Amino acid sequence: MTNLGKILRSVQAFGRELSGKPPSVFSRIPAIGVALGGGFARGIAHIGVLKVLEQEGIPVGMLAGTSVGALIGASYCSGLSTAEMEEIAHNTRFTSFARWTLSRYGFASSDRMVSFLTRILNVKTFEELRIPLGVAATDFNTGRGVVFHSGEIIDPVRASCAYPGMFLPVNIRGRYFVDGMLSHPVPTRPLREMGAERVLAVNLKGMWANGAPRHLFDVIGQSFTIAQEAMSSLWKQAADVVVEPELGEFAYDDFKRADALIRIGELAMRKALPDVRQWLDSPAEAAYRGVERRRSPRIAPMPAD
Repeated sequence: MTNLGKILRSVQAFGRELSGKPPSVFSRIPAIGVALGGGFARGIAHIGVLKVLEQEGIPVGMLAGTSVGALIGASYCSGLSTAEMEEIAHNTRFTSFARWTLSRYGFASSDRMVSFLTRILNVKTFEELRIPLGVAATDFNTGRGVVFHSGEIIDPVRASCAYPGMFLPVNIRGRYFVDGMLSHPVPTRPLREMGAERVLAVNLKGMWANGAPRHLFDVIGQSFTIAQEAMSSLWKQAADVVVEPELGEFAYDDFKRADALIRIGELAMRKALPDVRQWLDSPAEAAYRGVERRRSPRIAPMPAD
């Protein structure tokens, strides 16, 4: 037993030497979770937020998303780089994942999202994801929020994006689900339940309509904005830092303005960086990060085949 103990200690010491990190550094890095809220096309701004975190080496330990935040989150957690996500955003339009339909349950079907997600995601199940993900949806019959963590990814993402009045509810194992914004506008609490010690919340504030609504979707959109604002105190209690990109000039269907939306997300995240850095700036971690910067330059992601 004594010899075995010596062998184990030698292996542990060798592992620490290879990693270049003392054990104290690992214990000082908090589990960081990122909560991505809903906002339809304006959710492209989430890519800008993730881009800055990636560039600055902020370790995202887990992610939770609602509506478009679930779609962006699934893409990122499956292993797509933000550069790849930018390229996809430039080529995405409403008809890429939806089609107008005639139904008593809604005006659009998200069935095209199946082929869209099948094409862009690197994996099919939650268990295969590079980063743990929670996808928030709302049980239509009970009104309760449900967070998916296991099994196949695509239908939970479709359910999270099922904007009432526009998209049809999504049937998953005999239960109907609609947009996660009704229960988790910004899914900070699910992240706490997933084990996040620090939570960065990205809220895509709704655009307040002025005067009479132009059509049904103005009525639905304004109603969601009112509900989100009323619920903000709940999800903000579970957030450590809140990022709110300036999106007032962007419409819900502004897919063609991907570059501007990504840039707005970057600017908002850069403003919040000092607060996020405090989570990592223990003396040991700061020293380690300095060593890492001297040891090797940042390596850009390899281009896709």
